[in-house]
Amino acid sequence: MVTKAPPRPAPTRRALRLLVAGGVAAASLVAVPQTAQAARAEDGKAGSGTTLTVAVSQSVDSLSPFLAQKLVSTSIHRLAYEYLTNYDPKDAHTVPGLATAWKSSPDKLTWTYTIRKDSKWSDGQRATAEDAAWTFRKMMTDPNAATANGSFTANFKTVSAPDPQTLVIELKQPQATMTALDVPIVPKHVWEKVADFSKFNNDRQFPIVGNGPFVITDYKVDQYIKLKPNKDFWRGAPKFDELVFKYYKDGDAAVAALQKGEVSFVPNLTPAQAAALKTQKDIKVNDAPGRRFFALATNPGARAKDGRTFGNGNKALLDPEVRKALFLAVDRATLVDKVFQGHAVEGEGYIPPRFGSYFWQPSAEQKRGYDPARAEQVLDAAGYRKDGDGKRVGKDGKPLDLRILCHATDPNDKAVGKYLQEWWGKLGIGLKVECLDSVSDPWVKGDYDLAFDGWSVNPDPDYVLSIHTCGALPATPKDSGATDNFICDPRFDALYAQQAVEYDAAKRSGLVKQMQARLYDTGYMNVLAYPNALEAYRTDQISSITTMPEAAGNLWGQDGYWSWWSAVPAAQASDETSGSSSTGVIVGIGAAVVVLLGIGLFLGMRRRSTSDDRE
Repeated sequence: MVTKAPPRPAPTRRALRLLVAGGVAAASLVAVPQTAQAARAEDGKAGSGTTLTVAVSQSVDSLSPFLAQKLVSTSIHRLAYEYLTNYDPKDAHTVPGLATAWKSSPDKLTWTYTIRKDSKWSDGQRATAEDAAWTFRKMMTDPNAATANGSFTANFKTVSAPDPQTLVIELKQPQATMTALDVPIVPKHVWEKVADFSKFNNDRQFPIVGNGPFVITDYKVDQYIKLKPNKDFWRGAPKFDELVFKYYKDGDAAVAALQKGEVSFVPNLTPAQAAALKTQKDIKVNDAPGRRFFALATNPGARAKDGRTFGNGNKALLDPEVRKALFLAVDRATLVDKVFQGHAVEGEGYIPPRFGSYFWQPSAEQKRGYDPARAEQVLDAAGYRKDGDGKRVGKDGKPLDLRILCHATDPNDKAVGKYLQEWWGKLGIGLKVECLDSVSDPWVKGDYDLAFDGWSVNPDPDYVLSIHTCGALPATPKDSGATDNFICDPRFDALYAQQAVEYDAAKRSGLVKQMQARLYDTGYMNVLAYPNALEAYRTDQISSITTMPEAAGNLWGQDGYWSWWSAVPAAQASDETSGSSSTGVIVGIGAAVVVLLGIGLFLGMRRRSTSDDRE
């Protein structure tokens, strides 16, 4: 929906994707009405009507699209670079991006994309099919360039650009994600000069050349990221003069800044913060079904593709009965009620219920509900009995003590950690909650027992499934793969391979549900809740802004650039005559022989964390 501020007496001054069911799917875009640009103030301060400032709580992992995995980083890249296709903000169906049309051969092994003529890099050069071909070929030939998004190109055989407007991709076998290639296309003439993709973070020379609606103009670690509108963006330039992502380590500090008008928007509110802000003048709270899950991840034994193991994960967690007992002693209903205060839904499957046909729930026989008595029995039977002090001890006689990685900036992690300490303590299991500013270092080293985890998922779920395959493991213990928590299960891999080539919507949905069932049964992932998106913005700075989906959707972390691209400054809206303003995003699509998989699905994008770590 397009949210609007209430009338004022006087102005105060980025599911399922569309997949081709054989034949050709050509897409065209209906023009987006543009409003006249109002005069802008010169100071550029938040609240002047020229700068939109977004509070963020996580550090950027990399400004290189080839390395970035955190949500804040990938959100920036959606603003700075075009993908071949995009997602409609209304219902997440496929719309054009850098490509205006696409078609497949009858055997679905060759895909041809028509690249638009009106996309320019911010340095003035035209964006062409060769830029896209070079981007994909680099990912195919350099493992370091495949760090973030390599799963999309692993099945590519050849990629070519016979002319500036034509991109041709040949596949080894059919691939169901060919209109869901969520890969930022970069300018070849800039990136071909990079020597080592594992070390290049794209943060030394500004402005950074891109072809999205915004241009990255400045960056200071753990301080801010600044962007300016791309005046030549083919869909039309954004309406704010500047977009700033400002770092706040403390969530309360970010909320205080919103109340003072120092920032325009704050995501990831706690229920208490949201309740307090609802009573504040000039502030609108958005509370919508979330696109993320909140989960516990267990360390299944960190390992690399070369077979070597590493890390210091507790070996007791290699026992599926121990994992089962832990999860039987978790009361999801209490967490939803007490921690999320009703702004969440109980977790079960890997994909949240907002996402329709891919949503999975365990059968009554399969379900592991809250049953601490059963958890005691499972541990006893597995040989982990209580000693005279009530402590669980393993077969080696050592106490069963565990650690869990916690995000220091996320109050949900800390609150849930206290409940786990209580519940598992009654089982005789000790739990140390290790809250860190960044959990990335111990995580990639395998130096953890459990961790609070969470992902946003693409409208096509392929990527978020791929991070649990054996192919996502790091090549060696010294490398960093695309894996989430080192899961490598042959049965899961077989199902992943099947869904990747399945074009029938119902059949593919069934396979994805089987994959979720497998994750549930192995106990490596325990989805606790699906939190709502709780966020707020100042209506005296932002007149209107587009949520995704438009009906009860989120603003932060969208699949696309719709929120910040569509945002209208309050001052501009006040200066425009009524009826002349088109603040919403009006997108249409014409297509031949297309199938919308999972109507009503609005899956969002990827990456590890709680409310705000990986995308």
